[in-house]
Parts: sequence; C-alpha cells; structure tokens
Amino acid sequence: MTTPVCTGASRAVAASAGHRRYASFSSYVRARGPVLLRTARSLTANPSDAEDLLQTALTKTYVAWERIEDHRALDGYVRRALVNTRTSQWRKRKVDEFACEELPEKETAPEPDPAEQQSLHDAMWRAVLKLPDRQRAMVVLRYYEDLSEAQTAEVLGVSVGTVKSAVSRALGKLREDPELHPVR
Repeated sequence: MTTPVCTGASRAVAASAGHRRYASFSSYVRARGPVLLRTARSLTANPSDAEDLLQTALTKTYVAWERIEDHRALDGYVRRALVNTRTSQWRKRKVDEFACEELPEKETAPEPDPAEQQSLHDAMWRAVLKLPDRQRAMVVLRYYEDLSEAQTAEVLGVSVGTVKSAVSRALGKLREDPELHPVR
C-alpha cells in the first residue's frame, strides 16, 4: 500500500479547481439571477415559491457545473431545471379535493329574514304592552333585562313567589295572543 507523498498539493489543486468552479458559478448567478428569477416567477403564483424554485434549480446546476460542456447554453440548462423542478413539485403535491356525487358539506339552515325578525319583535312588544302594568314590568325585568326572580322581586319590592306567579300568568296571556300565533 502506497501513500501519496504530497497530499497537501493534491488537496490544494482540488481546492483551487473548486474555487474556480465556485467563482464562475457565482459570477453567472450574479449576472443572470434577475432574469432567471423572472422565469421562476412565471412558473409559480407566489414570489417566495419562485425564489425557492430558483434556488433549487441553481443547486442542481451547481452540482452539474463541471459536466456542462457549453457554458453559453447555461440559461437553457437552468430554465430546463426550473421547469423540471416545478413539474416534480406539482406532481408530488397532495390533492385534498376529490370529485364526488354528493357534496360533503352539510346544508345549513337559511339565515332568518331581517324583515320577519323585525316584524316578530314588533308583534312581541305589542303583546307585552297589552299586559297589565305589574305583569309587564315583571316580564320586562325577567326576560328583557335578564334579571333573576330574586332580583326582579327586590326591584319591585315584592316576594319571589309573586314574581313567579305573575310571570307565569303573563306568559300564559302571551301564548294566547293572536298576533303571536304564526310564531309557533
């Protein structure tokens, strides 16, 4: 087994060749980079994706730099690398949508008509206004002001039992109101 006598020299020659390769490649990228980036942007919808695509194509070009015989045709080589890389990305992407006979989305209930809601609101207020003053006050405090039975009793100065019975009678009258029948 023989060992090379001058390993440092062979490394220096290889490093020098690598440096020349790197220098010529980097000068090419500096000179043609903007044009190649425009080509990459024409292949993608997103500018960031275009930059990534160009970097990938330039990496492939750098790896093959020594094998490329005609450096006057580098633009064509890089463009072909751009197109091939983009095609590979497109083929590998995951498709999340599939055609089918039935739509997977559940049907949602249609939004209520604002005019009908306003009409119902007005009918409810007319029905509440027909109640006796004391019952009307208790219904408004309980259901419109959202007070508890105890709070309503405290505001009106009556017992909780009085509030319960008066509200029960008032709700019975509201159920009987002819204007509110279409609601049920």
